[in-house]
Amino acid sequence: MKRLNNTLYVTTPDAYLALDGETIFIRKDKNTSTHLPLHNLENIVCFNYHGVSPALMRACVERNIGLTFLDANGRFQARVSGKTRGNVLLRKKQYRISEDRELRASIAIAFVQGKVYNCRKVLERALRDHPLLIDVEAVRNASASLKEALTSISNCNSVEALLAVEGNAASVYFGVFDHLILHQKDEFRFEQRSRRPPRNNMNALLSFLYTLLTNEAVSALETVGLDPYVGFLHSDRPGRPSLALDLIEELRPIFADRLALSLVNRKQITAKGFTAKESGGVIMDEDTRKLVINAWQERKKQDIVHPFLKERIPFGLIPHVQAMLLARHLRGDLDAYPPFFWN
Repeated sequence: MKRLNNTLYVTTPDAYLALDGETIFIRKDKNTSTHLPLHNLENIVCFNYHGVSPALMRACVERNIGLTFLDANGRFQARVSGKTRGNVLLRKKQYRISEDRELRASIAIAFVQGKVYNCRKVLERALRDHPLLIDVEAVRNASASLKEALTSISNCNSVEALLAVEGNAASVYFGVFDHLILHQKDEFRFEQRSRRPPRNNMNALLSFLYTLLTNEAVSALETVGLDPYVGFLHSDRPGRPSLALDLIEELRPIFADRLALSLVNRKQITAKGFTAKESGGVIMDEDTRKLVINAWQERKKQDIVHPFLKERIPFGLIPHVQAMLLARHLRGDLDAYPPFFWN
């Protein structure tokens, strides 16, 4: 895991990177700058608008340092890198494992373990914070069912068996999701998950947040050299970013579900921002979409101690860290892929 420390994430929008001898010169404004040694970096990931000097790009290429540009929402924009043989080998390893039923299932299990664990944490957090406002018995029973599901997941020996357990766990979780909506219950009532199109306000909100998270995951996987379209839990389908969908399984409860509940329960958004179409689908208006994106961006800035790395990082870098850990497992640097367990 030491190599993860050798990835430089530039998240300050106004930062500009240049080469100064054997160091990277990072200028944030007229009075703030930082120098970092270049020789021990493996990757540079830029979320900034002003970019990187041509001299630094050349230095990165000569030293085989990956240099990736993402936009403010985490969408992949471009990559400058040296010889990419390592990435080619990594992708070939990814393709081989995706065709191996046993190895594929071993990685898929980790994604589902993370998902069910984090869903249960969302319920446990509601029990702790709002015992007088929710149906405690129903939520507690659901939490207990998810705990049993975690044991079943460990015993799965195929992706098909795993999907069955995952489906049951999702049904249990969303079966009590409406209890976690404390305010605006009539306007944001949740009965079941619906998509393509979402058929009520809460489903529309969840679908939008899942889309943002999927974009983050695609960018993160591109950054570490993995193919976001070849997954282990989700099967291949033309145009579907299966590996990105794998990765977000463990992250949806903490990234999207909790933010959706917070926006509704704090009345930061209201039903006025949603419109039902003749097709039966519900969409958000532009102003509500801006509110949600702003909240999403603020959430990404919050710090969290990564439970595996034991390091404090911005919340928004979790998909990138998980993608990096997955790549290292596929390369053989880690014995297993460690899912993100929210504490």
